[in-house]
Amino acid sequence: MAEGMLGGILGDEEEKPELESAAALPGAEAFAAAVAAIASRQDPHVARDTSAFLREQTELLRVQKEHLKDEHEARLHFLEGQAREVDIRRFGLRLRVGFQLFLVLVATVIGIGGGVLIHDAVTSRSVVMEPFEVPHALAERGLTGTVVASGVLDQLTRLQAATRSPIQRRNLSNAWSKEIKLSVPEAGISIGEISRLLKARFSDDIHISGEVVQTEVGGLEVTVRGDGVSPQTFTDTADHLSRLTTEVAEYVYSQSQPTLWAAHLVNLGRYREAIAFCHAAFGSASLPDRAPLLTYWGIAITKSGGSRPQALALLERAIALQPDYWYAYGTLTKIKGMSGDEEGAWRLGEAMRKIAGGRPGRADEEAYGDIDLLLRNLPAVLAADTADVEAHSGVGTSSFTLGSEIALVEALLHHPAAAELALQTIRPDTSDPTIAAGTALVRGVLAAESGDTARAVTEMERFAVAYEDPAVAWVNYGFHCWVAPAEEAAGHPDKADTFLKAGGTFVDCYRFRGDILDGRGDWKGAQEWYSKAVELAPDLPAGYYSWGVALAKHGDLAGAEAKLRDANQRGPHWADPLKAWGDVLVKRGKTGDALAKYDEALKCTPNWKELKDVREAVAKHAG
Repeated sequence: MAEGMLGGILGDEEEKPELESAAALPGAEAFAAAVAAIASRQDPHVARDTSAFLREQTELLRVQKEHLKDEHEARLHFLEGQAREVDIRRFGLRLRVGFQLFLVLVATVIGIGGGVLIHDAVTSRSVVMEPFEVPHALAERGLTGTVVASGVLDQLTRLQAATRSPIQRRNLSNAWSKEIKLSVPEAGISIGEISRLLKARFSDDIHISGEVVQTEVGGLEVTVRGDGVSPQTFTDTADHLSRLTTEVAEYVYSQSQPTLWAAHLVNLGRYREAIAFCHAAFGSASLPDRAPLLTYWGIAITKSGGSRPQALALLERAIALQPDYWYAYGTLTKIKGMSGDEEGAWRLGEAMRKIAGGRPGRADEEAYGDIDLLLRNLPAVLAADTADVEAHSGVGTSSFTLGSEIALVEALLHHPAAAELALQTIRPDTSDPTIAAGTALVRGVLAAESGDTARAVTEMERFAVAYEDPAVAWVNYGFHCWVAPAEEAAGHPDKADTFLKAGGTFVDCYRFRGDILDGRGDWKGAQEWYSKAVELAPDLPAGYYSWGVALAKHGDLAGAEAKLRDANQRGPHWADPLKAWGDVLVKRGKTGDALAKYDEALKCTPNWKELKDVREAVAKHAG
């Protein structure tokens, strides 16, 4: 019966309408109804049992379905909760890491800031101007303590800006530079207050204060004092407050930074005051200040026409106190050269170079200025002077304005346009006599090179008059000998001889005497003076150069080449011997070698028109 029932279910065609009818019921219920309908025709009992069984299974499937649905939803909630927990954990971890990084950053900033404040405090060497104490009556009229202190501060700034000196911060040179400030009391604690507290404890600052008192006759008394600055009172009328503040500022400047004050006095040509000040300040000066004081003492003596042996002794003492004080070496070199001992100056320069560990080395390039001029290393002089001027307000750090020296170097480099431009751009300074003297010298050199003998002798004579001032000779020693060739060219042999006799023991004086004698037909006498020039300074190139040019004129090309080679070996950066050597090589038929010498010379003087023209002509001729 069961098989019949199954057969009916699976295959009897006559039962198809009932099956299609039952199939309209959804899901398991439709299937149960269809089975029950078919089974009822076979066996009613089986149909009931089958129907009951199928209903139970249907209910079980419904319950399982609901259970699975609830379980699925629970699982989804669980997974969502886990995901949220993971997100929360990740967020917390990121928050903790971010907070820790923030704390590290804050601690780093605080550490760096604290380090900067401590470093600034330890290295600070400032002059801090405190407000002056002023009576209430004066304050009501606008003359407050801040006004007085500001006036003094303004004058200090002016003095600082006007002082030319190579002394750097390590030599206490920048005690005023960009660190002079007016202290204004503030309420509470701030970074500024912390900085001031640290500087009060660790710095080498000098605090200046004082008071203003009105006298019975209506004048003013300004008393100033400070750390290491003895009290000093200055008196004047109320109408001359500016003069009072200037006097106070000069006193503070001299007491707090004696080396810069000495330099300032020398710059202004107040040599007697400079000598007296250095003499008085030396005994109580700190060790770092002593070598600079001795140096400016020697400069003041020399520029005032005093005893050069005394000045040399002071400079030698300065070097003994501070063997790496290169400005003293440069100054000693200048005094030796100015005294007519140019070979001794060269030897001192060589000693400095060795002590400095070679060149470039520890010594400043400016210290080699006079040595480079003696060796005619003109590109090096131009580079050092230009860098110094550009870095120091257009005037440089020497005791004279560098503009005239730059113009002279450009003239010696055969670049007249650049020389004239340098003269035109010199900052006027009525206290510096070297400007007018240097201008005359440069224009005399340019005129002589261009063949304008009348202009050359006029300018050179003007320079000769100025050269009598030791301050002018300080800058241009030896160049007074250049007046003699100008006089000779202008047809003034007597004047030329006078200048040469008074010229002194300078290589230029000796070699120019040889040139003049040769021009007068005294070849034997000329060679004697060329020989004397070489013997006077065997390590300088100028004597060899003039001798070589003269030998070439007389047809001794081999001798000329030998002397010009000697000049080149001693002054390898001087273009003139190289050009003359090339000319000799052309005469000897060595055109290729000549062009090589011209090219080498052009590296030193790229703007020398005559040299360019000669090279071009020789190159064309060589084909």
